[in-house]
Amino acid sequence: MSTAASNDPFTRPGLSLTGRAWRRLARNKMALAGLCFLVVMATLCFAAPLIAPYPYEETNLALGPTAPSAEHWLGTDMLGRDLLSRLLYGGRISFAVGLLATAVALSIGVVYGMISGYAGGLLDRAMMRFVEIVYSLPFVIFVILLVTLFGRNLWLIFIAIGAVEWLTMARIVRGEVVSLRQRAFVEAARCLGQRGGGIMRRHLLPNLLGIIVVYATLTIPAVMLLEAFISFLGLGVQAPMTSWGDLIKVGAENMEEYPWQLIFPSIVFAVTLFSLNFLGDGLREAFDPRAEKG
Repeated sequence: MSTAASNDPFTRPGLSLTGRAWRRLARNKMALAGLCFLVVMATLCFAAPLIAPYPYEETNLALGPTAPSAEHWLGTDMLGRDLLSRLLYGGRISFAVGLLATAVALSIGVVYGMISGYAGGLLDRAMMRFVEIVYSLPFVIFVILLVTLFGRNLWLIFIAIGAVEWLTMARIVRGEVVSLRQRAFVEAARCLGQRGGGIMRRHLLPNLLGIIVVYATLTIPAVMLLEAFISFLGLGVQAPMTSWGDLIKVGAENMEEYPWQLIFPSIVFAVTLFSLNFLGDGLREAFDPRAEKG
């Protein structure tokens, strides 16, 4: 082996594929910047009860909407509530919806896709036809109907959004499993007498973790956008609790007279989505096998 090759951190002996992927990610400045922003923003939001200057529900009708000042850094809303506090508490809802709904979507999509891809044959074709049929349904209208029928329950929002975001994950996982099931290590596991469930859990799932992580970071912003859209229609979380989508809705209604009510939530929400997309793109490139020598 040449000296240049031995000094290359991506070809160094003993470094796993995952290790090389994380080293490639570390070289992507935009992905790292997005990761740092997300960590800081999520920490601030989930620590809101400790660091928020005011309770999110505290009103001051006598104060009313005021511009940013030393007492209220981001101003106040129509009821005199501190916008910074509501932005932090609203971030908890938006992040929670993004993470939990994505977890629901991944759980359904990964299991469904693995079963379909590993089974093959008639069962695979039937399961994929079902996915294609469900794809044709208007997802947003379906979520809105659920929220309208069963009320604006926070857990229902998590489940409803997650239940309509699993289809793409199922198709991606199914395609990967179809290619993996022909590999030698899967054939060896079959020869040793392992059943299908054990093979999927012990051999296929570890080989899917990279693509699952990548897709998760790309699903979270889509879920957060869907939650924001639902909140924008007035079907999101119930007052006085709020989310970023609800804050943007209220800000859009008052943007001409009180522009700060729209500007600050919109900036934070937009930067968060950009950060998630930068991180997702960075992970996709880092786990791309074609980048092994990049």
